[in-house]
Amino acid sequence: MKHFILTIAAAIMACTAFAGNPAKNISTPASDSRITFVGRTWTDGTHVSYDWSGVYARVTFKGDYLAIKVQDTKKNYFNVWLDSSMDQKALKVVNSSQTDSLIVLVSEEEMKALYPRDKKARNGVHTVIFQKRTEGEQGRVTMKEFITKGEVLQAEGLKPRVIEFVGDSYTCGYGTEGKSKTERFAPNTENCNLAYGPIVSRYFNADYVLVSHSGMGIARNYNDNLKGTYMPDRYLRTFDEDKDQVWNAQNSPLKPAVTVVYLCTNDFSCGRQPTIGEFVRHYTRLIRSIKDNYGEDHPVLCVAGKSDELMPYYIQTAAQRCGMKNVHYTFLTPSVHGVDGELGSDWHPNYVGQTKKAFSLIPHISTLTGWEMEPKAIR
Repeated sequence: MKHFILTIAAAIMACTAFAGNPAKNISTPASDSRITFVGRTWTDGTHVSYDWSGVYARVTFKGDYLAIKVQDTKKNYFNVWLDSSMDQKALKVVNSSQTDSLIVLVSEEEMKALYPRDKKARNGVHTVIFQKRTEGEQGRVTMKEFITKGEVLQAEGLKPRVIEFVGDSYTCGYGTEGKSKTERFAPNTENCNLAYGPIVSRYFNADYVLVSHSGMGIARNYNDNLKGTYMPDRYLRTFDEDKDQVWNAQNSPLKPAVTVVYLCTNDFSCGRQPTIGEFVRHYTRLIRSIKDNYGEDHPVLCVAGKSDELMPYYIQTAAQRCGMKNVHYTFLTPSVHGVDGELGSDWHPNYVGQTKKAFSLIPHISTLTGWEMEPKAIR
């Protein structure tokens, strides 16, 4: 009996000691190979930095808490998903600041709300997707380390299918969450996940890379801004806002099956446009860079927007005169999406308008890649 009492007492003391010593935080460098980053990034071996719109990370971990230490040169917004795909509504939107900050991606309180009576599920294996929804001019972020209560596990790697999108504000998702066409743009209404590129990619169950910057053109930017620097120049960069660090596609695991170029709206902005010769020269330079990255057989789809009747002629001429094979073109007509209810901030398409753009491009991408068009929803 005495031995039994002592055993019970020891067990109680052990439980009390355990309750008083909760699991310690575990720090994992952002560059850890178990974490998957998708998009143009750079690492110093410990930290991971990027500024392009749409870069996202997949993190799988065990436990009920995930946070990340971040440094930002300005202020960016991020979508966060927990145990769901990117075609679902994000769990929440978080933002960084110009100083070192700790962003809690999933808190214990949120886990309790999601699993109020299932502690085992709360402390089980979870995956978070963390996506930069704002573009390069909003700042460069440096991911330093992930903080968990349990171990970081191997996340899903790159998908077998990858699509690259090169574009301007439409590709960035500028104003997709704006309430009306007359609402002025604000960074918190920019959500690349609601733009045509990620929508198309989700349809094909593909990862994507966005190389995009608002106001950029092929040979002329919006209202002649930033003369001398156009999207063919930015395409060469590791960071959107750094002209000196060149992107090395050969050293990257990202191998797109097709590149979609949706540019030229800004070339025709404010009632002016470059000469056809100048336009073709710059467009050829961009296609040459794409081919240098992925090979001469790599398919390129050149898309003309709907805002000027000359744009299809310019795009078709560029595709035909570039002198490279497997270069294709398509045109979006004025009726591809409407105005009322389909525009967000500053007359840019909202999610409805962007979805209609995606509908128009999916058949072309299916043909160029051989990926089957399946009878399923586009989200």
